[in-house]
Amino acid sequence: MRRLRVVQLLPALNSGGVERSTLEIARALVAAGHEAVVVSAGGRLVPALEAAGAEHVAVDIGRKSLLTLRHARTLRRLFAERAPDIVHARSRLPAWLGWRALQSLPAARRPRFVTTVHGLNSPSRYSAVMTRGERVICVSETVRAYVLAHYPGTDPQRLRVIPRGIDPAAFPRRPAPDRAARGAAAAAHPPLGGGGPLLLLPGRGTRLKGHGDGIALLRALRAGGLDARLWMPGAREPGRERYVAELEAEAAEAGVAGALALTAPTDAIAEAYAAADLVLQLSRKPEAFGRTVLEALSVGRPVLGWAHGGVGDLLRERLPEGAVPPFDADALAARARGLLARPPAIATMPDTLAAMQAATLAVYAELCP
Repeated sequence: MRRLRVVQLLPALNSGGVERSTLEIARALVAAGHEAVVVSAGGRLVPALEAAGAEHVAVDIGRKSLLTLRHARTLRRLFAERAPDIVHARSRLPAWLGWRALQSLPAARRPRFVTTVHGLNSPSRYSAVMTRGERVICVSETVRAYVLAHYPGTDPQRLRVIPRGIDPAAFPRRPAPDRAARGAAAAAHPPLGGGGPLLLLPGRGTRLKGHGDGIALLRALRAGGLDARLWMPGAREPGRERYVAELEAEAAEAGVAGALALTAPTDAIAEAYAAADLVLQLSRKPEAFGRTVLEALSVGRPVLGWAHGGVGDLLRERLPEGAVPPFDADALAARARGLLARPPAIATMPDTLAAMQAATLAVYAELCP
């Protein structure tokens, strides 16, 4: 494949699956001798992106405001000056801006357009822009089925299913229990001390991540005699103070406040998995993929989650005993007790990140041979 210049568009580079995928593809592009450019409002992952040899261009293309529409002209100038081979949009508003900018360029100088559907967004004309790519990458079979069901005009031949991936070297197998990791977690967050099992529910501070279900599970386990503890890294974020206060009130009412740690996101998530006895994935809304399932399994920790969306797909494939009918609290508690009492054997995780990177670069090669 000839040397390519690829511009990826997304709102910001803070945390989340979209952001990690952007960084992973930028690294793969640079490693293969291509040029990687990312346009976003910036964020804490920018230093890692630049350290990988990619370039970041700071433009706030994700802010939901009429003023943001002016950045279609900003992108047009960028595309005209840099002459990228491919523009890869990963979110709806950046995709609209990128698409408008591309349409304003002469056809002979127009980069090829790729989109990735990372989520199961509400069907609408606004969301439909994610199906306008000359190639539309779907992060799971669940997403592919969703696109075809809600946007029947989409040509199935343009869809490519490329599951998100993880590097097992970044999430190495750890002994269970890992007393050093648990001790470090308890030292940093005293409610996690004690000799009972530690549950881990990573996720942003939003109601959709199922924090309330996690608190209810903690209450059920402790009522049954287990000295269980629950860690929710990522729940405590700027702007989420009211939601965190709601969770703290729920925990107090349930009588489990002393066994719960609501913390900011951690950059040492592999250590958090190692400290845990059971990882929870309780998103109330079906997720497109569910990368935390693969990360936790790679470390060697069982995962318990609602069996819907991409999370359900992964659990049914890799740990069926961890899949619970959505929102069945009694079944969730029963399955948690079983997994804690008899931890299952977990297979070694393959290098799914390398597979994802290679498959994405192959999509680029389809359009720019």
